[in-house]
This record gives sequence, structure tokens and C-alpha cells, in this order.
Amino acid sequence: MQLPREVIIGNGTIDRVAEVYRRLGFTKSALIIAGSKTYGIAGKAVKELLEEDGIEVNRFLVESATVKDVDAVEEEIKVSRPQVVFGVGGGTKIDVAKLSSAHQETSFISVPTTASHDGIASSLSSVKGFEKPYSVMAQAPIAIIADTNIIMHAPWRSVISGCGDVVAKFTAVKDWKLAYEEKNEYYGEYAASLALMSAKLVIQNAKLIKPGNEEGLRVLLEALISCGVSMSIAGSSRPCSGSEHLFSHALDIIKSNHAMHGEQCGVGTIMMTYLHKENWKQVRETLKMLGAPTNADELRVEKEDVIKALEMAPTIRPERHTILNKLNLSHEDYERLAKMTGVV
Repeated sequence: MQLPREVIIGNGTIDRVAEVYRRLGFTKSALIIAGSKTYGIAGKAVKELLEEDGIEVNRFLVESATVKDVDAVEEEIKVSRPQVVFGVGGGTKIDVAKLSSAHQETSFISVPTTASHDGIASSLSSVKGFEKPYSVMAQAPIAIIADTNIIMHAPWRSVISGCGDVVAKFTAVKDWKLAYEEKNEYYGEYAASLALMSAKLVIQNAKLIKPGNEEGLRVLLEALISCGVSMSIAGSSRPCSGSEHLFSHALDIIKSNHAMHGEQCGVGTIMMTYLHKENWKQVRETLKMLGAPTNADELRVEKEDVIKALEMAPTIRPERHTILNKLNLSHEDYERLAKMTGVV
């Protein structure tokens, strides 16, 4: 079970980066993985703060999250031999830093510049170029330094995406419990409760989560980090990724780069909550209140893409039993589902 030892959230927390580094027992060197934009937003500050404290710091910039990027960062780790790898940025930069550092058995610290999904705290990494479109095991960050002042200046859409990813835990936990009941799969009550609590907190505090409100952003960040911890406790993505994530993965295959991960998961959650016979209208209203997409038009995909994604979803991870496997719906059933929930 890998869990962060330090989690620091708040305005100006980036200034404590050297303090956290030292407190964790490191004394010599670090490697910063960032993108060209995120290096300017926060990576440069991390480098300067560490260097002021007498730490040798190298940087390596990546612009995507592919197997090639991971390989390139691994080579840099072999050459510079840092004690710690800092991932500074949104999801892609943190995913690359997380996976490459795990492969090289080097500690990893997460410094998110957006709150777009739970990857900022999880032990899983989403990287393109593997055989499957879903996440692979990497390692959990040894520390998370989330500066709300930096994250508040990110595009608001990334916050909306983060909310969608957290709300998705409603159906992820339902699917996990279903797999336990029908397939005798391992089910961890504590991990499931942590993920579910995060989803409930975002729904209860949806009115707070708005541009310029640090309190609302803090709620979201704490929820995202709790979700990451729940996956570390479970030893898999089960408490946080179910049929709604399979829908999102399928949509990526059919028509990529039209919406953010959490936005797609949010729309998937509306439909999967309906299939689980739970309060899908509450999910939809919460997403609307947050300004998140709730239908195909807002995701910028066609009606046919949604139906295809629903049909493909159960085949993405055949070993992962969800409500879609249980019901085994037809093309017409999926059309009806999408229409009933207002997705198309």
C-alpha cells in the first residue's frame, strides 16, 4: 500500500518545496519533469527554490504523455541520478514523471498546476502507446504540493473536468460492489467509502466550486487526493474507475481530443447511474451547476459516437465486471438509454 507522506494544499504552498524535500530525508539532487508552459507556471519556481537551498537540480521538458516520453525521461534519470523526480504540471506531465520514476525506482513528488483528474495523487499512470487505453500501475507520490493560487489560474475547464472525474466515483463504487456480489471479486469497504465520500463532498459543495473561490477549489483538491489514496489502498483503480470510465476510454478510441477525460466520465456517470437505478438526475443537475457537459453536443461528439462508445465500453476491459456486462444491452437499448438521460 503506497500512500503519500506529505500532502500540502493552500495558497503559496509552492514556497515550501525545499522544506518538504528536506523533511522527507533528501539532501542532494532532484529532476523536474514539466512542459514548456508548466515549467514557466511553476517548474521554474520549484527549481529556483531548491537551488537556493543548495540542491542540485536538472529539468527535462515533455509535451505529451507517450511511451517515448517515458523512455526519454528514464534515460535522463539514469544520467542525472536524482534522489527525487518532481512532476510539475497537469495530468500528462505528472503521469510521465510518475511512471518513469517508478521504473527507475526513484521517489516522486507531485506538484499539480491543474485539478483536472485524480492522477495527481494516484499510483496509476495514463500513458499513450501501450496496448490498452487505460491506466497502468506506476507509484504513488511520496508528497503532493498543491498551490491553490497556481491552480486557480489554470483554465476553469480543468476544474470542471476534475469534478466530473470525482462524481464518477458514484458508479465506479457501484460497479465494484456488483463485481464482488456476482463474481466474488475483492471489494475493500474502506477504499470504496473513501472514493464515495469524495463524490458526495463535491456534489454537496458544488455551489462553492466556482471561479475565484479558493474554498471550493480546496474541496475538489482534497477529493481528488482522497480518490488517489483510495486506489492505493485498493491496489487497483477499482474504487475510482468503472463503466463510466470505460465509456470515456471507448469515446477516446472513436473520436479523440474532443473533450477532457473528466468531462466524458461525467456524462458517462449520468447514464451509468440510470442503469444502476440511482438518482441520475441529481448527477446531471450537479454537473450542470458546475458548468460541465451533460450531453453529446457539449462533449462535441455525434450521437452515433455516444452509441458506439456505449457498445464498445464492455469490451475495453472484459475482465472488469460492470453494470454493462450484467445487463448486456442491445444497440436499441443504448439508444434508449442515451435519449432517456438527455445525452443525445
